[in-house]
Amino acid sequence: MNSKKVIFQVHRISKNNKEEVLEKAEKDLAAVVDQYISRLVKELQGTDFWKLRRAYSPGVQEYVEAATLCNFCKTGALLNLDQINASLRPLSDPSVEPLQINVLDYLLGLADLTGELMRLAIGRISDGELEFAQKICSFVREIHRELMLIAPKMDDASDMKTKMDVMLQSVMKIENACFSVHVRGSEYIPFLGSEDTNFSLLGVPEIE
Repeated sequence: MNSKKVIFQVHRISKNNKEEVLEKAEKDLAAVVDQYISRLVKELQGTDFWKLRRAYSPGVQEYVEAATLCNFCKTGALLNLDQINASLRPLSDPSVEPLQINVLDYLLGLADLTGELMRLAIGRISDGELEFAQKICSFVREIHRELMLIAPKMDDASDMKTKMDVMLQSVMKIENACFSVHVRGSEYIPFLGSEDTNFSLLGVPEIE
């Protein structure tokens, strides 16, 4: 829940308040680590935490989603799994095996990230920041392309398969929104928060 609040905070970003919003989001994300992730680490240290993954996986995925969203908005780059796990190691007792985020949880969180980036891109277009939206579009395309290569090889792929379908819809929505602005100009700027995401130039219906 607190990671989701960080995501909501990032969606307040605009060209006029970027530094302020990201600073607040990063502070809130640090509080998630201090108050919740650290407790999880202490509870699980000394146990076979890999077997308990299902109990804490949803929260970890949400944290990954929030952390990667903040990092992209700040640096334009992907926060990788090694970087996340390195940031969590100081929370562990050095005498026991440190809690490490599972690769699958990272990838599932990354898949969810693309949906938030789609919403962010639509919001930036409505605010006239087409260049930022195009940057998001390229980033989401790359994530989708990479996950398309590895998702079929994943052992526990049922969750990922569903998220890959949603991810493809997100990619298409961003592309169609950017293309529509290019072709039709300022007469077509979707309103921030609008539910109208059927941006197809060719009249092709949205994928179900």
